[in-house]
Amino acid sequence: MKRPSNVVIALLLASTVISPISATTLREALAKAYNTNPTLSGARAEQRANDENVPLARARGLPSADLQGIYDEDIYNSQVANLPAGIPSSSPVRSVTGRVSVSVPLYTGGRVKNSVLASETRVLAGRAGLRGTESSLFSAVVAAYMDVISDQAIVALNRAQVGVLDVNLKATKDRFEVGDLTRTDIAQSEARLARAQAQFRAAESDLIGSREQYVRLVGEEPVSLEQPPELPNLPASPNAAVEKTLSDNPDLIATALAAKASGFDIKTARASRLPTVAGVANGSYSDFLGSIPAAAAPGNAKSVGAGVQATFPLFQGGGAGAQIRQAQARLSQAQERVIEVERAVIAQTRSAYAAWRASNDVIRASQVAVSANKLALEGVRAENSVGTRTILDILDAEQELLNSEVQHVRARRDSYVAGFSLLAAMGDAEYIDLGLEGGKLYDPDSNYRRVRKKIWDWSNDPDPSPESSRTVDIPAQTPEISPLPKK
Repeated sequence: MKRPSNVVIALLLASTVISPISATTLREALAKAYNTNPTLSGARAEQRANDENVPLARARGLPSADLQGIYDEDIYNSQVANLPAGIPSSSPVRSVTGRVSVSVPLYTGGRVKNSVLASETRVLAGRAGLRGTESSLFSAVVAAYMDVISDQAIVALNRAQVGVLDVNLKATKDRFEVGDLTRTDIAQSEARLARAQAQFRAAESDLIGSREQYVRLVGEEPVSLEQPPELPNLPASPNAAVEKTLSDNPDLIATALAAKASGFDIKTARASRLPTVAGVANGSYSDFLGSIPAAAAPGNAKSVGAGVQATFPLFQGGGAGAQIRQAQARLSQAQERVIEVERAVIAQTRSAYAAWRASNDVIRASQVAVSANKLALEGVRAENSVGTRTILDILDAEQELLNSEVQHVRARRDSYVAGFSLLAAMGDAEYIDLGLEGGKLYDPDSNYRRVRKKIWDWSNDPDPSPESSRTVDIPAQTPEISPLPKK
């Protein structure tokens, strides 16, 4: 019985599913996730909220105006009650007063300036963090995409193995009937078939898990996934990869900017010990609503005033010093965080490079192993036919071929995922880097420009609704794959 070996390796290389309705490319999967994944949509919303810290900081340095309305009515006034009859009171019994006050900050000791600088720096840090979230999502999508392809291949390999062992068992039983083999040969064949069936079911479970993970990340079913394109611009050495990582990794850039923003926080805190100066103006108008005779006093009153108000902090109960020390401690934390992230991305880069190179070596070695095991299986079968090999030898050769084919499939998956992780660590795994710019590109700067200088208190956006897609209507995934091509 000739085993249909390498069928699924061809499936992996061409990423074929027989008679596909519509094939899905990696580019399409990444674009779909870019536009509908809730993790990325949530990170964008968080960045929009971060943008608003700049107008909030600027507002503390802009003029403020207040309008106050008061209605007052005396319930009891002893001066009025004790007046002799016929003598009018000059005190109003009721009144309506309107007051307007305006304050213009003239000097704040650097509070506003440094608060704005800190907020603007955190906006830049947030954008770098958004890049990191995008890169992490794409890495997860690539892993899920390749997992589906490789798990489909492994399911097909195990299914073929079950078929071959089932035929072998039937042939063994036929030879036992004519006295050519023993009961031991049947038991060995049954045991190998049972193990192959168990591996087949486990492979099907893995495939379901990979497909569900793909649905979670991409938001749609994995249909006829095509083999992804070659990864561009992979580094020639781990040192070259680390050098690129240290300059372009988005997570490292984000933490460095966060540390810079913490430096501005210290200056803001120190300004709390400095005086502030503001220009103030106020006006009021009161109407006594006819509650006093015109002869006794005017029926209304008006006043306008303006001046300069200076505030000199003398004692704040240690609050100012505590704010400064707190800001300094947070700067220290941010500085340590930069080193922590630097260590992490260096380790990630070197590990991904090593995994990528090792996987490529495994691919080459497993290709040799597959060819050698195919030849060995054919030889063992031929030798068994003349009585120099046992059924167990055939079963072992079958298993060795399966193991090498599975290893080859997994090595191709591992190589691509490790290569993409390496690009992500170097900051080269974002939307534009992957040639996805043909779709709708999210620009975080557009929202920042829109809100940065808004000063109208009644300006707000419509109530939001979810931008990402739900997957509740997508049916549960199955391990079904298309039939193997006939040999």
